[in-house]
Amino acid sequence: MSEYTYVKGTKLKLKSKSGKKKHKKKRRNEDNEDGPAENQKQDTESYGGWWKIHSFEEIPTTIAIEMGNRTFMYALDNGLFTVGGPHKDQEGPSPEEIYTVMKISDSKIALKSGYNKFIGINSQGLMTGKSDAIAIREQWEPVFQEGKVALQSANDCFISTNDDGDVVAEKRTAGDDEMITLRTNRARAKKRKSNAPEEDEGDLKDCEVNYVKKFQSFQDRRLRVNEGDSSKLDEARQGGNLHEELLDRREKMKADRYCK
Repeated sequence: MSEYTYVKGTKLKLKSKSGKKKHKKKRRNEDNEDGPAENQKQDTESYGGWWKIHSFEEIPTTIAIEMGNRTFMYALDNGLFTVGGPHKDQEGPSPEEIYTVMKISDSKIALKSGYNKFIGINSQGLMTGKSDAIAIREQWEPVFQEGKVALQSANDCFISTNDDGDVVAEKRTAGDDEMITLRTNRARAKKRKSNAPEEDEGDLKDCEVNYVKKFQSFQDRRLRVNEGDSSKLDEARQGGNLHEELLDRREKMKADRYCK
């Protein structure tokens, strides 16, 4: 099995606190099943429409990483990352604080900054955004547990900030400083009402990535997605020939083991 497809199940190592009551957990879960509770709606509005992500399945193709109260992970033009300034009420993240997501397994993702570079971790534990491809160091695992979220890097450490203000991954145990909030302004995924393939779920960008991951050969461990004009995909979906159009786009990439 290649290193690229190797998936390691992870649980958050949280510091235990005795005396906490857990009888309200069921009520919170019931609220989430039927849709956002009133406090969730208010939270979303206070962030300009950017809502909290509560599970790996909810992660869309665009996210922001909140590392403090109304402060987000900020991409610098030198390839490093810090925490941006606090935002006002009803204000979302800045363009430098918004990232593109590619799901590369059932638990791991790759992140790309607005500078069109994949985000990884270097040998010193510094988060960097300088790569043109996805390798082991560019794989991240969002860990959801007990209503909390932490982001684990390829060195098995969770991200936080150091004394210099840089985003780093140095601790193998997730404490308060390693807790983050993932947010997005993408439309919430609707519950499935048809027998359509799971790969067809989400928007067209998600759909194409799903099929690339399903059929592409990963001999060099790189995920290749056609960067050409995707306007025909919407027409193809409406016309019922989306799969054929996706196949044509993959053929042009010459990386599909099922294409001619």
